[in-house]
Amino acid sequence: MSPRVRRLALPVVALAIGLAALATAVWISFAPRPGGGSAISVGGPFALLGPDGRTVTEKDFAGTPFLVFFGFTHCPDVCPTKLFEISEIFRAMGDKGRGVRALFVTVDPERDTPDVMKTYGQSFDSRILGLTGDRAAIDRIVRDYRAYARRVPTKDGDYTMEHTALVYLMGKDGRFVGAFNVERPPAEAAQDLLRRL
Repeated sequence: MSPRVRRLALPVVALAIGLAALATAVWISFAPRPGGGSAISVGGPFALLGPDGRTVTEKDFAGTPFLVFFGFTHCPDVCPTKLFEISEIFRAMGDKGRGVRALFVTVDPERDTPDVMKTYGQSFDSRILGLTGDRAAIDRIVRDYRAYARRVPTKDGDYTMEHTALVYLMGKDGRFVGAFNVERPPAEAAQDLLRRL
């Protein structure tokens, strides 16, 4: 290996090791524990706007487990994929999971008004509830869920959003249980949710 290739390879290897360490730390922090709950505090009270403009709070989901996913309607790939996977899980749950909800919380409230969220949500399952609010309310829930969102300008003068792609599982008591894997077979994920009812 030439010295030039070696110099170029070193930062790439260091980056890969750093990303692996970060992924391990995230998994340790967010992985479900046998007794339920996680190593860190995630979640908390919120007051956001639903697709009909009605105020929605965490109290509306008391007594039933629910999922939370942060994204935005202009997202080209990750968000529609995750929401489709969630809708497939809900379909696999059938009537037994009628009360379970997934909250799709926008990180782009400037564009994602209640009407936009309603139209977008109709493409998926009615149990996926699109939530928005003013910037302060969105920043608060992003912080409380230890999520990440950042506005990134694009070359055409517009912008996109970088954001956490994790699906959060919240228990019947509203407390964080762990990261919920929506990429496994829908029937398997559905059984996991149904066991928590």
